[in-house]
Amino acid sequence: MTAVRSPALRALIDGLRDGRPGAEEEFWHRARTDGTPLVEPDPQGDPAHRLVTFVWRDSPERPATDVLLLLHTVTDRDRHAGDLTPHLMRRVADTSLWALSHRLRADHRASYQFLPGHGSRAEILRTDRASWRGALDRAVPDPLCHSPALPSRDGRSPASVLALPGAPAQPYADAAGPVPRGTTLEREVGGRRITVHLPPGEVSPGASRAVAVLLDGEMWGPVLDAGGMLDRMAADGALPPTVALLVDTMGRRMDDLACSDEFVDWLADVLLPWAWREFGADPRPERTVVAGQSAGGLTAAFAAYRRPDRFGLALSQSGSFWWPDDDGDRGPEWLTRQYATGERRPVRLWLEVGAQEWMLLAENRRLRNVLRARGYDVRYREFNGGHDYACWRGGLADGLAGLLTGEPEERV
Repeated sequence: MTAVRSPALRALIDGLRDGRPGAEEEFWHRARTDGTPLVEPDPQGDPAHRLVTFVWRDSPERPATDVLLLLHTVTDRDRHAGDLTPHLMRRVADTSLWALSHRLRADHRASYQFLPGHGSRAEILRTDRASWRGALDRAVPDPLCHSPALPSRDGRSPASVLALPGAPAQPYADAAGPVPRGTTLEREVGGRRITVHLPPGEVSPGASRAVAVLLDGEMWGPVLDAGGMLDRMAADGALPPTVALLVDTMGRRMDDLACSDEFVDWLADVLLPWAWREFGADPRPERTVVAGQSAGGLTAAFAAYRRPDRFGLALSQSGSFWWPDDDGDRGPEWLTRQYATGERRPVRLWLEVGAQEWMLLAENRRLRNVLRARGYDVRYREFNGGHDYACWRGGLADGLAGLLTGEPEERV
């Protein structure tokens, strides 16, 4: 193993070279105790960066021929470029240890997994879509990471989460103690599955509940437990009593979350009136937020543009504002141009995007600039991460709190 930058790995290698008994076990004991990945000072002495070393311990029964590190967005970017070799971990000779170091900004957050290979190197390095999906199906979390795992679905393993010291706090993302729990209901409205989360406690006489429509509800409900997050926010006074409507895509994501008039009108004219009748939800648009990520973020901003009479608040995370890229009639960044030229809507927007999202960053900045130029009330921030639920969990809580209770300080 050449060019070892990690002091902890160098100490291990020195101990092995000097024949110190138990050098490897001592390393693994420290890794189990302190947790992984190893986070050490920047080799260049920059306090704004850290050296992060990911480590994998081989199974003695079935040692790997290669191990691929899947660091969200960082690895994806090279996969899109057709070369995964920078993400092959290196084995420390005569040990069970595989390692790979990254120099990262000290505010980085990302989910990650490992893919041990037991065949040819060419197979594990395939970058076509089918092979990449297969890699994600087989990837596993870091067994030595102390941070709570990020759940997954469709039979995939959870992911581990790296959060460096300067990453924005996420106080509501994971359970930190018992709080009063609200009520979760499964309903069908107009042929669509809806998960409803009601806040704990009764509504005060004359009061009503705010409304949060969360797109990709099948992810935010049973997988990520957004209801628990909302309950923790409510217990801390960070969110007013809010009815959350988690809308399942039911296999129609590509149709519904592409600036679909029909879908947004269904949300506005069917789902919201149903929630008003059933749960005492506030019908005012200034108390109704629609939130989504990626194509859902695009749709949230579109819903506020198309139906400001229903959606006065929109929360877009990593919005796909490049859309569409294959429609000659509409042309790229269609929604941004609508906001630039259309009548100004009485809505407020919260936009955020990852600094690592090379395919979305410029488009989100352009929409921000258009909104500001048109006089919209918009809050915009960039987090140091990628297209990643590990980042979106905290951003969803911040955005809901900001839109429904006030505006925390803007981070750009």
